[in-house]
Amino acid sequence: MATVVLRANESQDQLLKRFRKKVVKSGVLSTVRRKRWFVSKSELRRVEKKKAIRRIKRRQIEH
Repeated sequence: MATVVLRANESQDQLLKRFRKKVVKSGVLSTVRRKRWFVSKSELRRVEKKKAIRRIKRRQIEH
């Protein structure tokens, strides 16, 4: 769980910005989004394979 402590002379906006950075860095939101719905192992493999193919094609186009 991400926690931040208000520093001396720190505004609420700065505190919120630090908190958001910490949450993104910890990966909490991506985990929640991924686990929102159940995905079978076969579906997961299919999606990962599709991503890998896209990644390979993108690398070939760049070079």
